[in-house]
Amino acid sequence: MQRVYVLCTGGTIEKVYSEQTGSVQNLDSKIDRYLRALRLPDLDVHTFRLMNKDSLEITSADRQIVLDAVRDRLTEPAPIVITHGTDTMVDTGMVLKNEIPNLTVPIILTGAMTPLGFEGSDGLQNLTESLMAARILGPGVYIVMHNEVLPVEHARKDREKARFVWK
Repeated sequence: MQRVYVLCTGGTIEKVYSEQTGSVQNLDSKIDRYLRALRLPDLDVHTFRLMNKDSLEITSADRQIVLDAVRDRLTEPAPIVITHGTDTMVDTGMVLKNEIPNLTVPIILTGAMTPLGFEGSDGLQNLTESLMAARILGPGVYIVMHNEVLPVEHARKDREKARFVWK
């Protein structure tokens, strides 16, 4: 059975609708609930909540938390999936790429343009694709969303197309 670590930082993928404010906010974790709904034979998924923030609110101190969490898990050779908001996903990925130069496993960042559970959400697709990519990609840092795998250094969010593209 292959182990995969899923580190959660928040972002749109985890947003919920708040009746009190009439807006979507990072209030609760949804990733575990959606992972339990998937058929993942021979995959041992371990999730860890690092924070629950919109990526525009992620600071350099938060990126250090992500970096430390990744380093802690690299003692065991298991792929890592990080759920993250799309606005600064590349920034966090580049910190990982630059600070951990000799990776032995893939690190995959994924998220959503529409929150999990909302009509038309891309979150479950992106999460599922990331788990599959974690099993087949070589060492490196990648963005996996919308049926695309992009090395982080070649990824750019295209707001007009609402997806990541090659830069």
